[in-house]
Amino acid sequence: MSLASHLGDVYYDPYDFRIDADPYPVWRRMRDEAPLYYNEKYDFYALSRFEDVERALSEWGTFLSGRGTLLEIIKANVPIPSGNILFEDPPVHHAHRGVMARVFTPKKMNAVESKVREFCGRALDPFIGTAGFDFIGDLGTHMAMRTIGYLLGIPEEDQETIRSLFDDNLRIDDPDDPTPPDIGIDGAFVDYIEWRAEHPSDDLMTELMNAEFEDETGTVRTLTRDEVIAYINLLAGAGNETTARLVGWTGKLLGEHSDQRRELAADRSLIPNAVEEVLRYEAPSPVQARYIEREVELHGRTIPAGSVVLLLNGSANRDERRFPDPDRFDIHRSVGRHLGFGYGIHHCLGAALARLEGRVALDEVLQRFPDWEVDWDNAVQARTSTVRGWEKMPVRIG
Repeated sequence: MSLASHLGDVYYDPYDFRIDADPYPVWRRMRDEAPLYYNEKYDFYALSRFEDVERALSEWGTFLSGRGTLLEIIKANVPIPSGNILFEDPPVHHAHRGVMARVFTPKKMNAVESKVREFCGRALDPFIGTAGFDFIGDLGTHMAMRTIGYLLGIPEEDQETIRSLFDDNLRIDDPDDPTPPDIGIDGAFVDYIEWRAEHPSDDLMTELMNAEFEDETGTVRTLTRDEVIAYINLLAGAGNETTARLVGWTGKLLGEHSDQRRELAADRSLIPNAVEEVLRYEAPSPVQARYIEREVELHGRTIPAGSVVLLLNGSANRDERRFPDPDRFDIHRSVGRHLGFGYGIHHCLGAALARLEGRVALDEVLQRFPDWEVDWDNAVQARTSTVRGWEKMPVRIG
């Protein structure tokens, strides 16, 4: 019996907009009926249970990231520039991640809280006394790009253009023709780097250019210009996209759960755990692709070497084998460890910053607007194969 026939009518497709609108019923069936799933149309496997996804994320020697972490990038065999640690394997990954970990520390991220509050206030204050605002267009993208732009040293007047480039790059317009995104939007940062090389400052861009490290060959050196571009491209893209989606999901979920929103408004100490529950319940980056270096046995079947596997960490976070009553949103849940930021050597280095931004954004919204409801007539879901969330999440506050 073939794997495909064994699966019956369970069908998962990361490019199907109808599935992406609410993938959880499909993912639940996959966890129960097809924990090792195979899609013939796009020739990929998928893992959906917490235990399997966690294991695969930690076994980097078998489940490789070095060919990319998006299905369409791996399938198109897109060249991967050096310095993009999301798309690297050890030993190169260890060397490059070590540089990033030295300059992009939790201490440095937490030190920007006052600036994040300033950005949120600047975004939200104009809507006091109005009928509503957009959690994405008016808050999430503004705050996220301002924050990462501040850390990198990118002028504010240029940040919106760069954010739009990233949004357009990830968007899938035709689900039947998923074109791989550009790995590096090089032109957006070359001029900044050259100018900053002549005018060093107290920012991550300057630190990345000057940081010495021992590379995979044992050579002590600084990053090349191309590697610096790859680093900055990664920080600017990941720092904007996933955080903006987190803010959008926060607005959506608390718009739907008014009782829990009112609890948060009354007791702000509940906010950090509420952010963790949002991350578990609606992971902004719920699908990670891996290339299989050597065949692996799972659920009594063999995944051949050279295959692509999608690791559905968004599904894993709703696995009832790990989380009781997982489809219930509960700000009081003892969340524990979830896979919203990945796991293993590719665990998100910016997790502390995303948590801070999510916490501060919610706090600042509740200070001004303790009540809101989603304006569903004007909400628009984003269409990508990697981040999942909203292009527009407008709410009524009147």
